[in-house]
Amino acid sequence: IGMTLDNNIVVLENIHRHRAAGRRGLEAVLAGTREVWGAVLASTATTVIVLLPLLLVRQEAGQLYSDIAVAIAAAIVASLLVALTLVPVAEARLVGSAAEAPGSGLLARMGARFATAYTRLLGWLLAGRLRSAGYAVLLVLAAGTVGLLLTPRAEYLPEGEEAVTFSMLFPPPGYNLATMDRIGREIDAAFGPHLGRDPADYDPDRDVIPPLRWFMTSTSAGGLQIIAGTRDRAHVTPLIDTLGRRLAEYPGMISFSARGSIFSGNEGGTRSMELDISGEELQPLFEVGLKAFLKAREVLGDPQILPDPPSLSLGQPFIEVRPDWERAAELGLAADELGYLVWALADGAYHDDFYLGDRKVDLFLYGSAQPPRRPADLAALPLYTERGGIVPLSALARLRETVDTDTIRRLNGQRTVTLNIVSPTDMPLETAVHKVQTEVVGALRAAGDVPDGVHIAIGGASDKLASTRAALADNMLLALALVYLVMAAILRHWGYPLVIMLTVPLGYAGGVLGLRLMNAVGISAGFDMITVLGFLVLIGVVVNNPILLVERYRESLAAGVAPAQALLDAARTRLRPIMMTTLTTLFGLFPLVFLPREGTELYRGLGIVLLFGLLFSALVTLTFTPCLLRCLRSGRAA
Repeated sequence: IGMTLDNNIVVLENIHRHRAAGRRGLEAVLAGTREVWGAVLASTATTVIVLLPLLLVRQEAGQLYSDIAVAIAAAIVASLLVALTLVPVAEARLVGSAAEAPGSGLLARMGARFATAYTRLLGWLLAGRLRSAGYAVLLVLAAGTVGLLLTPRAEYLPEGEEAVTFSMLFPPPGYNLATMDRIGREIDAAFGPHLGRDPADYDPDRDVIPPLRWFMTSTSAGGLQIIAGTRDRAHVTPLIDTLGRRLAEYPGMISFSARGSIFSGNEGGTRSMELDISGEELQPLFEVGLKAFLKAREVLGDPQILPDPPSLSLGQPFIEVRPDWERAAELGLAADELGYLVWALADGAYHDDFYLGDRKVDLFLYGSAQPPRRPADLAALPLYTERGGIVPLSALARLRETVDTDTIRRLNGQRTVTLNIVSPTDMPLETAVHKVQTEVVGALRAAGDVPDGVHIAIGGASDKLASTRAALADNMLLALALVYLVMAAILRHWGYPLVIMLTVPLGYAGGVLGLRLMNAVGISAGFDMITVLGFLVLIGVVVNNPILLVERYRESLAAGVAPAQALLDAARTRLRPIMMTTLTTLFGLFPLVFLPREGTELYRGLGIVLLFGLLFSALVTLTFTPCLLRCLRSGRAA
């Protein structure tokens, strides 16, 4: 909202300035509009051009970027058309031809005092070339230092504050359904009484479990799954902590709890990295996976880790059926037929699909006899053959009892054990990835715990973060180049656009300081890829104020005004529109940053970056840009 008003404010303020100088009616409207239309066009063009490369981002975050880019660009182009057509016409028709008298109210007096103080400060800075150059260099160095030292570690995308948790509990191999059912009933009994409680009655110092909106458990012999929701979104973290502690009470089991994500799966969402351990043999994969699991817990503090397969041991009881292929061929059984017969008579085999209207139903084939329950029953399984009639399975194959895994995961054709690692909430994804690379994978390799033939790779959200950052970096460089070329074409000068572009680091420093400040006072915002979008938008926004100053400075020089006086005149006449446009944009961003509602957590970081980046750059630009112009003019004269 604030950005769309900027062009209208600049045009309208300049018309009123001409009215205050004694011009009347149409003369003031034409002079005021003609004087700033170039600056307004350049400001709009830079903002739109910065946003256009976002349409080229093909990663997951690009779907969010494209909508924002199109909406902002369309709104600003529309505001340009309104500012150069409807606003002057409305001014001429509604205000009339009367000249405008200078204001005399409280705000006018305060503005006059501020303008006087600002003019004196600027005059002092411009009094000497070395003073101007030193001040400009100091600001650039300070902005660079802030950017290098205070830029936070990156996240991928914000989680979204869903009031839902997903928890899982996986037993060691060999647990039966009765045991898992008993555990499920114990957890239901502990959490069930808190359903429907009033959130106002919750006291974290007294109550371990917050009020719940729902609580559902699903039990099987292979594990326990829990989906729970709180009545208050602020209580999700205490619920996750409580569930984690409760599930950890069951010895020998692997537990996992995470908040629901609106962008990706519920196994850690956009903060989850995948440690893929691949190779040919399962035994070394499971050994390395278990060592990595224990090491990651030690290094990351209190992470949530979900292995796939869930059990990091080859301890599941199995019966291997090793066919005697010569005997099977003598009896007329092919390899696929033998396997299918055993599958159908033992567990039931998938046969085909059946469509009932629009619903697809899987058809399975089962034997008419009771399925085998003991190894001896499996050995006696009757199989029909073309040449030998009905024979037991033991006549066609050798059965061997062993232990193995009931799940084999493959990645790019290789057997793989995957650790889905979610770092603690106070540890950014970029930091967690670095720790896993150096202190988990690096430590295992240094200790010789990764045998030949075993490969370890990090994927998941870390891969998406890296690819999105690379795409944004390319687009940011493209945006900077396009903005410079557009300003050079509009201003017909190569030096002035460079002066204007030097304000971009100041905006970046302001955005970084704003993020640090807001997180310090309890308004949480991560340095995720939507927040980075705010820095990209800043490129097109922070240059608007310097464009106004430079355009006015050029006009004064063309009118024969001395350079020093032209700088002071540009600063004095553009002070009011700069402050007005800055304030309207800041007030437009204020609710997003300081009055959060449902859904605003996604764009809070973007709002903080724009608010503080624009505020800092606007205040500093009022002195920084004139000092740079002073140095540029002195250099050309020399």
